[in-house]
Amino acid sequence: MAELIRPSTVLPAERHPITIVTEDGLKLIGEVATPLASTGAIAGSLLCLHPNPAGGGMMDSHIYKKAANRLPAMAGIQVIRFNTRGTTSDAGTSEGIFDNGQAEEVDVVAAINYCFDELSVKKLWIIGWSFGTDLALRYAKDPRIAGLILLSPPMQRTKDSDLEYWQKDSRPVIAFVPEHDEYLNPIQAALRFKSFPRLNLNPVAGAKHLWVGEPFVHLILSEITAQIAPEALPLPTEY
Repeated sequence: MAELIRPSTVLPAERHPITIVTEDGLKLIGEVATPLASTGAIAGSLLCLHPNPAGGGMMDSHIYKKAANRLPAMAGIQVIRFNTRGTTSDAGTSEGIFDNGQAEEVDVVAAINYCFDELSVKKLWIIGWSFGTDLALRYAKDPRIAGLILLSPPMQRTKDSDLEYWQKDSRPVIAFVPEHDEYLNPIQAALRFKSFPRLNLNPVAGAKHLWVGEPFVHLILSEITAQIAPEALPLPTEY
């Protein structure tokens, strides 16, 4: 009998720890969750850039943990998570010291290269959440990347020049802005992204910055799937 998917649900996947080595010699810890070989080809891959570690953000921040626990089985999506420098999760602590989004450029570049060089990904999307959206907009410009997904962008570190870059670029960039986000609500986001009209900006009624609650988790995982593996929609609520 099928069981209801709950916050603690972990669906079948091949999971293993990874170590990403940066250009400045730091070892960053992470994990890759890959669809089981028996389920067919990988539909696409997702590299997760986590929220601000100064506020508790890490590779296990709940949306990302649930993506890794569900999307390989539900949608054939490979999920790659890692801790930026100085960030701690249950798996341990990445080397280095948090640098407020500056030296983290090296981490993002190293993670992207790892995905292509070590994991041999074919189609890589980047997802950023909060602090991670600034990292995505600023540093995830590698031409091999398929597109960006932004959750709760605070726009605290992204520069106008970054928005100008993405406005000129043809790759999709999709943002989801909670109605009650305390950092940047949909009205403020429309103003802040005025120089980036190509952005697919989506206000989300009732949501807050942290996307707490299973309905919002299901919504975001569905939106991720819509970009990477639309044939897998709708995502099940039982398994």
